[in-house]
Amino acid sequence: MPLTYSDLLQKVRGSIQEITLDELKHRIECDDCIVVDVREKHERDQGFVPGSIHLPRGHLEMQAEAKLPDKKAKIVTICAGGVRSAFAAKALLELGFENVQSANPGFVRWKDLGFPIEAPVALTKDQQNRYSRHILLPEVGEKGQKRLLESKVLLLGAGGLGCPAAIYLAAAGVGTLGIVDGDVVDESNLQRQILHSTARVGRLKVDSAEEAIQGLNPDVKVVKYPERVTSENVDRIFGNGVDPGWDVIVDGCDNFPTRYLVNDASVMKGIPVVHGSIFRFDGQVTTFWPGKGPCYRCLYPEPPPPHLAPSCAEAGVLGVLPGIVGTIQATEAIKIILGQGDPLVGRLLTYDSMRMKFRELRLRRDPDCPMCGDSPTIREYIDYEGFCLGAVGAH
Repeated sequence: MPLTYSDLLQKVRGSIQEITLDELKHRIECDDCIVVDVREKHERDQGFVPGSIHLPRGHLEMQAEAKLPDKKAKIVTICAGGVRSAFAAKALLELGFENVQSANPGFVRWKDLGFPIEAPVALTKDQQNRYSRHILLPEVGEKGQKRLLESKVLLLGAGGLGCPAAIYLAAAGVGTLGIVDGDVVDESNLQRQILHSTARVGRLKVDSAEEAIQGLNPDVKVVKYPERVTSENVDRIFGNGVDPGWDVIVDGCDNFPTRYLVNDASVMKGIPVVHGSIFRFDGQVTTFWPGKGPCYRCLYPEPPPPHLAPSCAEAGVLGVLPGIVGTIQATEAIKIILGQGDPLVGRLLTYDSMRMKFRELRLRRDPDCPMCGDSPTIREYIDYEGFCLGAVGAH
């Protein structure tokens, strides 16, 4: 005889474990489970259990392994009343998840009991559509996307590295991009500096960059600094810790004087710097995060003489190379903002485009470093213009 709905529900409940909402609350407080909310989006928009993963019942079997990679994890499903969560728990067990329970009753009762709830992130319909592929990622989601929209990244240079970094940070929805560059667009830039165009040759790079960024994503605010970084303006540009309060600095400078100044200011202000550099066919990326790893001076205690560090204008550069390095820098910045992944702190990633090889080198903090060491001796900004000829710029 075919089963009725009541029979099927009773059979499912007999094959799974259910817990009360009091038990669920206790386990959440002890960080003893992953809560999977199987309600539809319009239900979750009314509020949800803090920290819960949204996995609608209709997409459960298709998305479970992507959103729940550990099949040994302790999982508790929850819905509005305790029915869909029971079916969801059964489905997860059939998919090979080993420790799954269902909360009964569900979120409606949870809310009535006055247990903690979290309001959904207020993204507009347009933003939900634009960033939909981000929102699908558990590591980002709506909360992470809101964090990106509220974040501020300072780009040093709108050149070869700054251009691809800016494009992808803008596309990702980083809410404020600061751009520091005192140069104008030149025809020789267009081989690699993809923010700019032939029509904008002769214009300030910061203006050209703003036009391109806002054409891509109107959510992004561009703060322009049509100047080069010096000891006189670095405090104004980097901020006083409150305004503008940069979350990350993406360093696309091509000379040692600016790199040392950027390093010292970032250490003093505690701002992580994603450093990139390119030379002919090779590039490298690392992240200098004050208090978490070495600084630039640990890597280069002293700047080399100019003849050992020619610029791109002197040595040339493969046009696609900065696109790869700048995109890696953008990836690092996004990871830092989201608090996800393993940033390149204490690691130098090198790229050889001719051999198509990446290598990783370990970097160690120097306890005798005059900037970030145990007994720092640098207390004020130092200009190193004497070590490098030419104007400060970007690749």
